[in-house]
Amino acid sequence: MEEVRIDKILGSRRFSNYWWATIILVGGINFFIVGVYSYLKKSVNLIGVNDDLAFIPQGAVMTFYGMTGILISIFLWYTILYNVGGGYNEFNNNTGKVIIFRLGFPGKNRILKLEYKIQEIYCIKIKIQEGISPKREIYLKTKDMREIPLTKVGEPISFSDIEKQAKEISKFLNVGIEGMD
Repeated sequence: MEEVRIDKILGSRRFSNYWWATIILVGGINFFIVGVYSYLKKSVNLIGVNDDLAFIPQGAVMTFYGMTGILISIFLWYTILYNVGGGYNEFNNNTGKVIIFRLGFPGKNRILKLEYKIQEIYCIKIKIQEGISPKREIYLKTKDMREIPLTKVGEPISFSDIEKQAKEISKFLNVGIEGMD
């Protein structure tokens, strides 16, 4: 029987974050350039841009949107660079401990490391919420009724995958599953 199980958690370094950070940066730079060119009263050779764009109000608004887009993109690239949310879940039957490790933003609280004894674990809990923004998550429920999330944030996991993962963890820790109907 396995004595140690480690589940890697993907943080901010996922394709969708790279995609949106790039798209927002390109759009923000283009808006900013159009706004600056309207201030300088120069022609911009971009498709769909009128040459007689007045700085007030159109150019000022374009500059503002451009700066906003650039700043949001910088924030997204910053979270990707530091892999915010990344980490692992370690279940160790040798030491009798469960370790939840996550990375955050730089600073004194960058590293989140939670340790629990396996004897403190009450069950593995599955939460499924359907609707506009569906959630399918696995939690580690302790005997004092705290619920610690084990799954990554992002797109929902399929029912079969979440069920399989929860069963594997509960079998490994020798605890029950709550929330499976």
